[in-house]
Amino acid sequence: MSLDYTPWQRTADSANLLDSSGTPSMTIFEEITALANKHQAVNLGQGFPDTEGPEEIRRIAVEAILGGANQYAPGSGILDLREAICEHQQRFYGINLDPATQVVVSTGATEAIAASLLAFVQPGDEVVTFEPYYDSYAAMIGLANARHRVVQLERPDFQPDIEKLRAAVTDATRVIVVNNPHNPTGSVLSDQVLQEVVDLAHQHDCIIVADEVYEHLRFGTKHTPIASLPGGFERTITISSAGKSFSFTGWKVGWASGPEHLITAVRTVKQFLTYSSGPAFQPAVAQALRLPDKFFTGFAEELGHTGQLLAAGLERAGIPVFRPQGTYFLVADVAQLGYEDATEIARIMPERLGVAAIPLSVFVHPENRAAYASLLRFAFCKKESVIAEAVTRLQRIGELKR
Repeated sequence: MSLDYTPWQRTADSANLLDSSGTPSMTIFEEITALANKHQAVNLGQGFPDTEGPEEIRRIAVEAILGGANQYAPGSGILDLREAICEHQQRFYGINLDPATQVVVSTGATEAIAASLLAFVQPGDEVVTFEPYYDSYAAMIGLANARHRVVQLERPDFQPDIEKLRAAVTDATRVIVVNNPHNPTGSVLSDQVLQEVVDLAHQHDCIIVADEVYEHLRFGTKHTPIASLPGGFERTITISSAGKSFSFTGWKVGWASGPEHLITAVRTVKQFLTYSSGPAFQPAVAQALRLPDKFFTGFAEELGHTGQLLAAGLERAGIPVFRPQGTYFLVADVAQLGYEDATEIARIMPERLGVAAIPLSVFVHPENRAAYASLLRFAFCKKESVIAEAVTRLQRIGELKR
């Protein structure tokens, strides 16, 4: 990264969006979506559902708008939502929180991530993430003028090497970002890995930012928050959102929870980013968090079914896949089709097959792309009929072999 870069250039460069002249380029998501639209392809590239969240929850938002919830909400979020977040953490994980001091509502999980990093990371500090990673992590690390160190998730099961994790976390590390379940691979980090992160945070006096937005999208196993592990709570900012759990990605309602001293810092930064948002959505999300257990398990089962449908279809077409353990993403390996970089096949699939996917290499440091070059990410948060149509079209993927 150039020392002459301005903050916006650091942000774009860290997200791999600057060309050699320093000009920002189109993201691969924009490019693939444009191709999908042009060719009327089934878009399994971007991760947003094509079904609406629960109707009874949507009605609460409508009634709130009509009832006058159209001005600023409190900067920390309305009390009912903060209380619902506390109830949720206690109900599912046995974590006790104070809604007054240990929870802050944000404009989506991404803002909570940004506020957490900007609150604690100084220029020159190191931030460790697993790789591949959600691109916003890299962008915010760049904006903070920090150093981004990565620990690769290794095939076939996308778990990190413990010794490499230990080597990456040093006394220069200020924050360890843990995304679990993991986007983009669909893997779930083992409890051994999570406990190692906690132990390293204590050993090197750093903070854990736990991005757990896919907490309820687990297939056959229960989620383990890193804050619930021995020694975890006191060093962890836990982040989640309504977008993934309830299919309300456009509402942009997220939250961060944790020890008072950490949440105070996040809140202080967050108030100068958006201050507040979604006053009509917040009471709706509060009630969504109080939905019965069968909603959460049923939603995960439905997603698991579409994920397995897509995985089986790709395998029938001769494409190896990593069957996801969580999230709504699936990784497939197209190496046998003869492309040095899956970006090439991703660009022709919308026209030739009528299906869009994203190359996994866009979620990694440029120097590490070779390790993931043959992999594609598919999103399966779509109606079963849509996935079935995509599977039918993907049976011809062998025609693209070089």
